[in-house]
Amino acid sequence: MALVSERIGQFFVEHHGQRDRVEYTEYGGGDRWVVLVHGQLMVRRMHEPLARALAAEGLHVVTVDLLGHGRSDRPEDPKLYSMTAFGEQVVALLDHLGAETAVIGGTSLGANVSLEVADIAPERVQGMIVEMPVLDNAVEAGIIAFAPLMFIARFLPFTVSGVRLLTRAVPRGIVPFWAGIVLDTLNQRPAPMAATVHGLFFGRVAPSSRQRRMIQAPALIVGHPADPIHPFADAAMLAEELPNGRFVNARSILEWRVAPERLNAEAAAFATECFATPRGSRLGGA
Repeated sequence: MALVSERIGQFFVEHHGQRDRVEYTEYGGGDRWVVLVHGQLMVRRMHEPLARALAAEGLHVVTVDLLGHGRSDRPEDPKLYSMTAFGEQVVALLDHLGAETAVIGGTSLGANVSLEVADIAPERVQGMIVEMPVLDNAVEAGIIAFAPLMFIARFLPFTVSGVRLLTRAVPRGIVPFWAGIVLDTLNQRPAPMAATVHGLFFGRVAPSSRQRRMIQAPALIVGHPADPIHPFADAAMLAEELPNGRFVNARSILEWRVAPERLNAEAAAFATECFATPRGSRLGGA
């Protein structure tokens, strides 16, 4: 893979008199921007391999830690956490970077944030790369997966703090990349973790089906078989709903993690095509 430049940056978002810091990493350069957003409670570094692969193809890639995640600030007010607020943070990032438009992409939470940006600021979205969206068919599994985390963080905070102490003690340089991502994900603080999950539970998970059908941006939707939290049916449904959706069937939830070449190539070709095609043109059927 070609060597690409990497730079860490930050900007600030303000709300109700509060000012919080958001950190990001840039890969490559130029004016063909791609923004990649992490999954729930995860860190921007999870997208480092994809970011480097896309930057090697001449794209200017930015990975971002949303508030409450990674190296960004972690306020404890649940009202600051919602899909809409996260979408607004991505728009603020584009403003900070001076990027008129970008391909917005992400995994799980990041997939839904991409849809949110396309709904609230469609003129800023050149295209979307949507992996594992969490939509109508994922409600029960989402509650089962994340409600216990909120309960533990609220009422048994010492367990979250204890896990954090253990994971911070492991040097990231001695473990495989994805093991390091798991350790980073477990590096949580109880109050912000509870606030993040709380805020997302009580806000909208994604734009409604009616709103999704109005999104004109080209979209590459990646679905996985046998994934209960991110049902294959949600990805397939989204590809049908989006007027310019293109569906890619991943071989498993692990393919983009352990054997990423095929999906990296799909994402790079899609993003490049988004910038080569006039806005409003259809890139391909679902």
